[in-house]
Amino acid sequence: MQKNRSFNELNLNELQNNFFSKLKAMGRSQNTLKNYKTDLDCFNQYLIKNEGETDITNFGMPQVQHYGQYLEKKYSSDNSRRRRVQALRIFFDYLVEENLFESNPVRKLPTSPKFLDIPRPTPFIDVKTLWVSLLEEATSNNEMNALIARRNQIVMLLIYGAGLKVSDLSKLKTSNIFLESETPRVLISHPKRDPYTIALPKIFTQVFEEYILKLSDMKIKSSINFDELLFNANPYRILSGSLSPRGLEVIFEEYRKKLQITLTPKSLRQACIFKWLHQEHDETSIKEWMGVAPTYSLKLYKEHMNNYIYNENFLGELYKNYLSKA
Repeated sequence: MQKNRSFNELNLNELQNNFFSKLKAMGRSQNTLKNYKTDLDCFNQYLIKNEGETDITNFGMPQVQHYGQYLEKKYSSDNSRRRRVQALRIFFDYLVEENLFESNPVRKLPTSPKFLDIPRPTPFIDVKTLWVSLLEEATSNNEMNALIARRNQIVMLLIYGAGLKVSDLSKLKTSNIFLESETPRVLISHPKRDPYTIALPKIFTQVFEEYILKLSDMKIKSSINFDELLFNANPYRILSGSLSPRGLEVIFEEYRKKLQITLTPKSLRQACIFKWLHQEHDETSIKEWMGVAPTYSLKLYKEHMNNYIYNENFLGELYKNYLSKA
């Protein structure tokens, strides 16, 4: 978008589409873009219902206050109101950056306090079910199917073992894995924070080495090379390095339907957080591994610890059991 263009040249729909394009270029996941669109659609509907049009040329403090009152009536959930305000604030920040607004009027609208949802982790029995399924699939006579299963084993270990988000996984390179010490670790880098490492289950080393060996062979057969740890493939060959956040979510959706289990990347990650607490890691370390601020509260996790008990022992035991059968 060119600087200093007037609202007469750009309608709200075009402004928002440009905003979404910028977020996509910044690497935001498809799920994040979908959430922003949902939140801004609420604002658009408000304008049409209360203003009769979507012109925001003169959108200022009075309109901001009216929108705040509209959200108070429309949503009983503090988190829902908070999300709508945050999305609109970020959108107007974008308009300020494009010199279409001198300042952001939405920054004067207070957000509702954030209330954390009760954790709903993947049940321990379902974690085991997933791991067994991945081990069985890795014994397939089809070379590509076996390799994809090994890739998915790595994904599971990085989420259940180290609490990684799909956004972290999609960017991960093979060089981010360190096996030198007795405990394997994964390096996480963020543009606004110092890099840090997270310990992985001991069995990760063996799973990783087997995966890299098979992956190297398939790279040669597919005439492709890449630095990313994960890959995208069809039934016959590797197509590219890395997997998008949405691609990772689809993998979990497929296993959830196939195995009839409670499973999302988020629920498996929450299981990892409970596992860390039962392993008696200190809160400071857990918050760093989660990638959250020191002020983040683990209160809800602690309150539900007795209901959700997890460990890592079964990972190595089952893996070695399947190796002995192979």
